[in-house]
Amino acid sequence: MSISTDIVTELLQAFPQTCPQMYFKTSLTALSHAMEDLVLSDTKKPLIIASFQQERYYRQEARRYQHISQKTPQVYVLAAPETDFKNCSDDYETIAFSPEDSLSQQWHLVVVGKTYASCLVCRERLSTVEADNNRRFEGVWTFDRQVSKVAAGLLLTKILGYRPELADKIEEARKNYLDTNDFPEKETFLSESPLNNPDPFVQRLVTYLQAGQYKLIKANRSLSVKEHRERLINSVTTAIRRSLNPDEILQVAVEKLGEGLGVCRCLVYRCEESDLAVAIKHEFINTGISSLKEKAWPLKGNPLFQEVIELRDVLKIDDTSSDPRLLDDSALGDDGTPLKNLIKTCSIFSWLLVPIFYRDRLLGMMELHHCGPAPTVWKNEDVALVDAIATQIGVALIQAEAYANLQELNEQLAALDRTRSNLVAITGHELRTPLSTIQVCLESLATEPDMPQELRQVMLNTALTDAERMRKLVQDFLTLSRLEGGRIDWNSEPLSLAECVELSLSHTRAHNRHNNLPKIINRVSEELPLVQADGEWLVELLTKLLDNAVKFTSPEGEIAIAVGISEENAIAQNQSHHLEVTVSDTGRGIEPNSLETVFDRFYQEEGSLRRSKGGTGLGLAICRQIVNGWGGKIWAESDGKNLGSKFHFTIPISNESFLNPAPIKEEITALPTKNRRNTRKKKTS
Repeated sequence: MSISTDIVTELLQAFPQTCPQMYFKTSLTALSHAMEDLVLSDTKKPLIIASFQQERYYRQEARRYQHISQKTPQVYVLAAPETDFKNCSDDYETIAFSPEDSLSQQWHLVVVGKTYASCLVCRERLSTVEADNNRRFEGVWTFDRQVSKVAAGLLLTKILGYRPELADKIEEARKNYLDTNDFPEKETFLSESPLNNPDPFVQRLVTYLQAGQYKLIKANRSLSVKEHRERLINSVTTAIRRSLNPDEILQVAVEKLGEGLGVCRCLVYRCEESDLAVAIKHEFINTGISSLKEKAWPLKGNPLFQEVIELRDVLKIDDTSSDPRLLDDSALGDDGTPLKNLIKTCSIFSWLLVPIFYRDRLLGMMELHHCGPAPTVWKNEDVALVDAIATQIGVALIQAEAYANLQELNEQLAALDRTRSNLVAITGHELRTPLSTIQVCLESLATEPDMPQELRQVMLNTALTDAERMRKLVQDFLTLSRLEGGRIDWNSEPLSLAECVELSLSHTRAHNRHNNLPKIINRVSEELPLVQADGEWLVELLTKLLDNAVKFTSPEGEIAIAVGISEENAIAQNQSHHLEVTVSDTGRGIEPNSLETVFDRFYQEEGSLRRSKGGTGLGLAICRQIVNGWGGKIWAESDGKNLGSKFHFTIPISNESFLNPAPIKEEITALPTKNRRNTRKKKTS
């Protein structure tokens, strides 16, 4: 069975003059207990009908109704079953109605006795979402006998629909309580027994409970606002502390804040006090609000931003249309248009700016926009909330910066540790080997006086060779230390590059006079313009590049040195500012991922102890420092292992050479670079 019309509606239709009132659940509980206590204190046998919304509410009162059932046999209890509640005839009648019945939203208690009557008939106001004790009901509470009898009759009809087998008992209740006339002595009885009509006392009690409940609701709402604020701050803090990426921190913060406050638009961006404008990267927008992402946002001409910087505090604008700072045409956006045009375009009716500071350092700004349909007043608690979140964001950003700096320091320490390890391994290997050889040779010469002259000469030559090897090792260490420490006095002067190349070739051939050298081709023209550099260091640079090429190229290979105009310098009016020198070989080549690291100190492609060629790995590092000395660039090219390599560096042209640029053009053809753009290329400066 389904009951669509509630008892309150039917009762108000029967008694139109009755005015319903609003009650809290606590008030209904107090009224119900007062009516039940009246029954328990009386010796008469009244009709009791109680309707609970759910079984769990009935279970709280079950013991009271066991005591009431001992006073009268006419007790009916209705409830929507959840577990054990069902239709039953035990100490009293229980009626289980369907949870879909309108009774599940109602609260009823009707008492009809021979000498008194009262009824409490209410329905819940479902439009309110409150805590259990703050639930509100609308209904009628009265001691009017006729109203109580009609309410009892309506409920008995409902009970009969669910339990037809109670027809005889219900008919007896109607006959004894509802169809009889009032007793003539009722007025006398009531006047003599105030307990039977507790209306004044209960009314005062209900009034007190209602007033207390209103205060409680107000206090609960205040606590709810504070709890919401604390939860939002905690959720934002927790979310932003999970990441050390500044972009992730700002994006999480703007989303959490925008959702938590329900604003139309929320922006957060990094900025400094001197910035002219910023690009919006982190934004929250509600449905139907235009996005400002990736757009330039004015700062320098924005009077609000400048005022925030000056005051170091939050700035709120409740109505942008009446704020004189925004109506002034001197307030300009990033494109020079008046700021009021930007406000109109972005539909900003109310504006809140909250700076993100950390120890008086501006890290960024948070902006909240209300976009209509009318301006709003920013609440103090919302402003305080955004300010607190801005403080947390500032701390998180500083932590992210500290972590990034720590990572960089760790990388530097790791690089230093690798350098130290390489230094120990390489110097140990490079020093121990020649020292051992020298020691063996000298011991042999000292202990073998009868050694043949030819063998003695071999021993001496070997010792001298290894001693020279050690001298070069120490010299490279000292040279690199001076270059990196800036302890070099550069003697820059106009030089002939061709002469420097010839001198370096002579040094290379002298260093390798006992070895079979690859074929070395000199493509450097004598007609090249003069270059501006330190001649001693330029020869050192060329010699080390040639030695490096010789070291990794077989005698059957080929090495070439050529000069051309640097591709990175445009030729204007037949002039160029740099020449590009290239030393190429057909040797072992370089892996693509090592084209830049070959210039690092102690770099050894095969490992420090598994090398097929000797050396400290300092030669190319020295070359880089020399090129940096005159502001040039050096880089390597290679198509891969066993495919040869090319080393390029740039060198400035002397001002004296600009008077005659013609030879430069002729020399361009001498540099074989037609396939250069197809090779892998890394630059190191």
